[in-house]
Amino acid sequence: MIMINSTQVSYFTFGAYFNIGLFKYLIFLFIMCFYALIVCTNLLLIVVICKNRSLHEPMYLFLCSLFVNELYGSTGLFPFLLVQILSDIHTIYAPFCFLQIFCLYTYGSVEFYNLAVMSYDRYLAICYPLQYHTHMTSNKVAMLIALTWLFPFFAIAVPIFLSSSLQLCGNIINTVYCNNYCVVKLACSDTRMHNIYGLINLCLVVCGPLSVILYTYTKILKVCFSGSKQTRQKAVSTCTPHLASLINFFFGSFFEIVQSRFDMSSVPMMLRISLSLYFLTCQPIFNPLMYGLQMSKICSLCKSLIFG
Repeated sequence: MIMINSTQVSYFTFGAYFNIGLFKYLIFLFIMCFYALIVCTNLLLIVVICKNRSLHEPMYLFLCSLFVNELYGSTGLFPFLLVQILSDIHTIYAPFCFLQIFCLYTYGSVEFYNLAVMSYDRYLAICYPLQYHTHMTSNKVAMLIALTWLFPFFAIAVPIFLSSSLQLCGNIINTVYCNNYCVVKLACSDTRMHNIYGLINLCLVVCGPLSVILYTYTKILKVCFSGSKQTRQKAVSTCTPHLASLINFFFGSFFEIVQSRFDMSSVPMMLRISLSLYFLTCQPIFNPLMYGLQMSKICSLCKSLIFG
């Protein structure tokens, strides 16, 4: 028997799973097909962008980075969910739990930074079309993509390390996947340092990209209202899928933050599970479908690749 009183636990138990009988096989099949669809759509677009030199432009390279992140995030969740659905005992070893937290949190952070970089790219293309290629050089594109990935990985590593060293008085997490805040709430020891760094980290990961997005779209709207019809059409065609992706991401992130920070025991369990999964399941399929269907250049190249 593993002792849990004021020690570092060796495993966590998920309290949000409940017995659904034989329906678990139907849900397993649905989630497996959904994950396969996510992998296929994102891989298709990555291959199309990498294979066609006409798409080796900043906007499409940032999109490629976005699609890689969708694969990364969904792989951190779906295989785990599939195992848990078929399992009778819903537990996970602590190291694997913290690994999943790291994967999912870095996925969210990279997603936000990627969307901010894409906002900056659209701002330069619409507000400074003649100087665009002077400002957005290949070296700058490579640097922005590297920062989009490296900074969140370092920023998220610190709170995960702090959480993993906490002494815990329990091991039951009332979610369907590992959540850092749920682990911290189990702590017996003082978590003030953890909370302070959490606020600093939140400002770095959220406030930085958010300020870039708000600033760039303010400038884009200003140019659209004062510019020509051609400028407005260019802005609508390239910014619509990006805005849709941003709104979808904010919507999912908002519900995830609310659910993890406030008492949601009065909300039906199925609704809580659905809202917590929305953030991690809809974005990876929403982005490739939105960009694949809305951007004519990508759409035509996808059709030629699939149908020969």
